[in-house]
Amino acid sequence: MAGYWLLKTEPDCYSFADLEREGATVWDGVSNNAALKHLRAMQLGDQAFIYHTGDERQAIGIAEITSEPYPDPQASKPNLMVVDVRPIRRLPQPVALATVKADPFFADFALVRQGRLSVVPVNAEQWARLCQMAGLGV
Repeated sequence: MAGYWLLKTEPDCYSFADLEREGATVWDGVSNNAALKHLRAMQLGDQAFIYHTGDERQAIGIAEITSEPYPDPQASKPNLMVVDVRPIRRLPQPVALATVKADPFFADFALVRQGRLSVVPVNAEQWARLCQMAGLGV
């Protein structure tokens, strides 16, 4: 069974458009212990919303996890992990954080409860609701 995630990125540093242009990337830069725990739980074939932080604060696209987690080859700390990702599609309608926070359905969503985490799990019901909000059929 596929898992679902939300990966945050500062669009000025690396945006969904960058991922689309490159076709794949190593998702790195995760150092928070809780976020690393989530990253280590990722599996090949899982899907993730790519969420732009900063002024945008919205889910922009969907990516696929194309590797199992592995040690970051660029890091000096062996506990830092990365995964490979590829773009699947841009969302027809980006989903803003304000819209998510305004919906009581998402009261327990990690994006709302633990807003600082760069990697958060998304359960199947949340994934379906977010896809619906983005204008995608589930």
